[in-house]
Amino acid sequence: MDDARPSGHAPAKIPAAALKPGGLRMPLLGLGTAASPPVAPGATKLAVLEAIELGYRHFDTAALYSTEEPLGEAVSEALSRGLIKSREELFVTSKLWCSDAHPGLVLPALQKSLKNLKLDYIDLYLIHWPVSSKPGTYEFPIKKEEFLPMDFKAVWADMEECQKKGLTKSIGVSNFSCKKISEILATAQVPPAVNQVEFNPLWQQKKLKEFCRDHEILLTAYAALGAKGTIWGSNRVIECEHLKEIAEAKGKTVAQICLRWAFEQGVSVLAKSFNKERMKENLEIFEWELTEEENKKISEIPQTRGCLGEDYISVHGPFKTIEELWDGELWAYEQGVCVLAKSFNTEKMKEILEIFDWELTEEELRKICEIPQSRGYGLAGHLRSSGIVNFEMQRELMDASSN
Repeated sequence: MDDARPSGHAPAKIPAAALKPGGLRMPLLGLGTAASPPVAPGATKLAVLEAIELGYRHFDTAALYSTEEPLGEAVSEALSRGLIKSREELFVTSKLWCSDAHPGLVLPALQKSLKNLKLDYIDLYLIHWPVSSKPGTYEFPIKKEEFLPMDFKAVWADMEECQKKGLTKSIGVSNFSCKKISEILATAQVPPAVNQVEFNPLWQQKKLKEFCRDHEILLTAYAALGAKGTIWGSNRVIECEHLKEIAEAKGKTVAQICLRWAFEQGVSVLAKSFNKERMKENLEIFEWELTEEENKKISEIPQTRGCLGEDYISVHGPFKTIEELWDGELWAYEQGVCVLAKSFNTEKMKEILEIFDWELTEEELRKICEIPQSRGYGLAGHLRSSGIVNFEMQRELMDASSN
């Protein structure tokens, strides 16, 4: 890692990592522009300009977000005002939407994004989700009957062509499991440089992080603070008592603890805030470290996935269950989770230890994943089984009890 020093005066010096292959430097802290519900284009433009003034150089957008145009306008204004000296000082990421994830549609989709951004190229282009949908439709949520399996080989070949043409400097994926990345790697001439996924102290993605590291794929974190305010996010990360205790002891905010922790894990992080003071706070994570004890405490936080991806599940599509979407990367030892087993019986303790020299088959994992799920501990599970609460009330109770 090295420092991505912008031209001219900037209060923040954000470390950068070299993407493989090619060595393109990617700032390890960026500003996300997704908002749910969407904000006015002017608000996005203002936030990006303020971020550039503070020292941000990495900006994340997508065809779906409707933020490409205001981001592009902010870049143009930043150049005209002298906030940056050249386009090369910035790192811009955009994403291919499901309806364009078809052979022959990838290049036109990127060209449309470039037109929106008023740029000749972007630095990173990602496949947004590992599923395709009916061409020509830009909507979310996608209609259940419009999901289609993605032709990974052909779509990735088109992504490679976009890179060869110089329209994007790097290519990658988003929301891909180890198994789905392996499918890309099996035929790729150029491997993915990045996998952008949910990553925070409450969903540490240990198995995926190790897999990506072994294949020289940089993991990028979205929902680093829990994505509160989105349709699926919550305040469970910010309200986590373990993180609050660490933050109070260090005189930092919980957000700073989360971002610093992710940085120390060797991943790049996207922080989404359009509040200038919070944007400034989020930058103040590079001059201090978490202690070994603090890292240990964070590693012991119970793990749950926040973004289940229910909107990409359909009986008509390739993924009929959440487990199929994530290829079972949800639970247990094989999911990279630390397991506590309680038994005072010597024979049973011995049996419990005999789990490391064999594996469950894909079919066995699928059967386990299809077992109906219910929370075993806590008020939420009791009320749900009693039929007292609806889904939204249940989610609120689960968020409260997860701490």
